[in-house]
Amino acid sequence: MSKLKELLTQKILVLDGAMGTMLQRYQFSEEDFQGERFKNWEIPVKGNNDLLSLTQPKAIAEVHKKYFEAGADIVETNTFSGTTIAMADYKMEHLVDELNYESARIAKEVAQKVTLENPEKPRFVAGAMGPTNKTASISPDVNNPGFRAISFDELRIAYKQQALALLKGGVDILLVETVFDTLNAKAALFAIEEIKEEQQIDIPVMLSGTITDASGRTLSGQTAEAFLISVSHIPLLSVGFNCALGAKQLTPHLEVLANRTSAGVSAYPNAGLPNAFGEYDETPKEMASQIEEYLQKNLVNIIGGCCGTTPEHIKAIANVAAKYSPRKLEAPQLI
Repeated sequence: MSKLKELLTQKILVLDGAMGTMLQRYQFSEEDFQGERFKNWEIPVKGNNDLLSLTQPKAIAEVHKKYFEAGADIVETNTFSGTTIAMADYKMEHLVDELNYESARIAKEVAQKVTLENPEKPRFVAGAMGPTNKTASISPDVNNPGFRAISFDELRIAYKQQALALLKGGVDILLVETVFDTLNAKAALFAIEEIKEEQQIDIPVMLSGTITDASGRTLSGQTAEAFLISVSHIPLLSVGFNCALGAKQLTPHLEVLANRTSAGVSAYPNAGLPNAFGEYDETPKEMASQIEEYLQKNLVNIIGGCCGTTPEHIKAIANVAAKYSPRKLEAPQLI
């Protein structure tokens, strides 16, 4: 924890961009996703990007390397859907330990090689823990508001399994990300705290929520301030927002966090809002120019990109970030 926290006070750390956007460039077929090992799997697996850590590991390593070369200090493991809950869609729950371990191992190997080439700029790996495809706070059945598709305990168990495999694979940070339901995130954070206590370790934890629309709230209805208060009992390396909105729309929500926490503040927005085809059109130059506003206002300690962002976006962001000092990790203003 100390090395990363020290770095946060010295410079703005750069996170990588979108793994999915980069993997789309490979145009992998169903057969490519399956590889030899999962040939003729009982259901289609195309779209299960986490599986590519087993069937196309070279591509995963290449993407990590490109982001490091673009200037990223931290890359995320290819494990956004790496829980038994999300893997149930592909009947691959039994692969969770292996998927997380291998994804972490691949990213760590690349990080160590790149760090050896330039020891003055150490590189880190964040174990990505996505939100799952179920919500603990909201009923998926409009006719039964009290119904829940998943319980807190089921989430806790699934997240604990994922976190243990990521740690075994060598990650430096655990990143609970794209949080649309804070109760899901609290299950993940609870599981991580259990591991820290059981193993007597102090792994840095990053938390990143997602504001779903112009209302400025998460899907489960919380404002930025409410989200922060809900998780304030957990020691965090950073708290922030990613995904859903473009950089410009995220600014007011980051201002709330920056004034209310002594942890680092992170942001990795999408490359603008999606167009009619669900694609992202914002150029690296446009995105970097919007992100510069965060830096001018001294709002962030960690900056990167989510959907639609590429190494070109990260390079432009890293170049801008290098000109600014990081936000100070001071005691927050009174709420």
